[in-house]
Amino acid sequence: MFHILIADPISDEGLDVLYKAKDVSITKETDLKSEELEKRIPEFDALLVRSQTKVTRNIIERAENLNIIGRAGVGVDNIDLDAATENGIIVVNAPNGNTNSAAEHTMAMMMTLSRKIPQAHSALKNRKWERSKYVGVEVKNKTLGIIGLGRIGTEVAYRAKGQRMNVIAYDPFLTEEKADKMGITYGEFEDVLSEADYISVHTPLMKETRHMIGADAFRQMKDGVHIVNCARGGIIEEDALYDAIVSGKVAGAAIDVLEEEPFQDHKLLELPQVVATPHLGASTVEAQENVAIDVCHDVLSHLNGDQVKNPVNLPSVPSDIFSQIEPYFNLAEKLGMFLIRLTDDVPEEVNIYYSGELSDVKIAPITRNAVKGLLERHLGSRVNDVNAQYLAAKKDITIHENRTSTTKGFTNLMTVEVKTKSGIRSVSGTLLNGLGARIVRVDDYSVDVMPVGHLVVIHHKDRPGVIGKMGSLLAEQHINIATMQVDRSDVGGNAIMILSIDKYPEQSELEALKELEEINDVTAVDL
Repeated sequence: MFHILIADPISDEGLDVLYKAKDVSITKETDLKSEELEKRIPEFDALLVRSQTKVTRNIIERAENLNIIGRAGVGVDNIDLDAATENGIIVVNAPNGNTNSAAEHTMAMMMTLSRKIPQAHSALKNRKWERSKYVGVEVKNKTLGIIGLGRIGTEVAYRAKGQRMNVIAYDPFLTEEKADKMGITYGEFEDVLSEADYISVHTPLMKETRHMIGADAFRQMKDGVHIVNCARGGIIEEDALYDAIVSGKVAGAAIDVLEEEPFQDHKLLELPQVVATPHLGASTVEAQENVAIDVCHDVLSHLNGDQVKNPVNLPSVPSDIFSQIEPYFNLAEKLGMFLIRLTDDVPEEVNIYYSGELSDVKIAPITRNAVKGLLERHLGSRVNDVNAQYLAAKKDITIHENRTSTTKGFTNLMTVEVKTKSGIRSVSGTLLNGLGARIVRVDDYSVDVMPVGHLVVIHHKDRPGVIGKMGSLLAEQHINIATMQVDRSDVGGNAIMILSIDKYPEQSELEALKELEEINDVTAVDL
């Protein structure tokens, strides 16, 4: 008999999956204090929560029989993942249950914005009949630009097509072939900005996407564009949006999220052109049922010894094996993070080669870390050790693991290779005894680089004076070089230079380097 504790209010319809299961005992106590939960938790094999209950390290370490924690929702900020992993407890969530709800809310916000429904409703409630004041616009034959074509962005695209809109989309993993199959237009980020009448964002919030819609982006848009954000606060720079609306560049904005929530006194809410809701994207009866159903299925699967669909943390590995492979996790992730910065094309295939000591160990957990590093640039914190390969498959990226006896002089060697439509890029790394991780090869160039901190990768022509010019230019920008590695294909041919610097360079500083005639390409990598 498995004992399951429901610690937060969760849809009864969703919990019906558990109520009908055999050999399951359910306890529903949704008002337990932290101290009370610590005392009760040793009784249970599974714990289900939403966002109310904080599953702390103290609670987890008291959970003698706990096998799994289920979060009926997407975020897991209220669960100590490190403590769960250390104690061999798997954590699952429900990332797909609110997809339809969020997509519908996006379309509702767009239509509401177009027809000025909230403003007209408010006027009528105040006994004002002002038909001529609230003339709207139709979405038919307008172009919707979608930034981020994941689950929700894809659903929005299909719904927009049903409204007979033209759709242009940008996503780091979108190809022209995929766009053609969906019946939409493939575009770069700048294409979406310049061609769309409506722009809806559906990306995760991370370093690369924070304020990606700012003053410069608004300048590239059509006059009278409509903006929709039902994804994450912070993707759109709010001050820039305010200025763009006031200036007339943006006709109106529909926002379900802002950087700081709750947001009662935000200046955007003062503008009559803004329609806002309090983060209601997933707030439907059906969505709450769906996330409960999804997480309950995973909990039952795990308790019965089957695979789960939506794991969040790393499943337990026998301690003797874990101690053998754990030192390679960081190396693998850094190789992936480094390599994906060297190409802007969509990865189609990933080959990972293990040699030397690595050819005889359990490589699956190491592979997961490498794929995680590859995907983090575009997917941010939503990708983790466990779901990395699942997400790669959803993006049509094929992963191959290869064991080889070729060590090229290293005790252990790991090579990550990415194939794209424009070619193959690769990076190799090793763990040096007592010295830690090293990048030892980039494509066909031999180097010796610590995969940490701020790096600049420069492809250039092998000419006298190039290093001096580059150093002088960086000095003018007050950028200090900590280390430098240089290799060349042949005398006077192509060469590579990898710099470790003390601060992450601004885009303008990188552009200044690119203007040197001997330099072919410059890429900043933050590890």
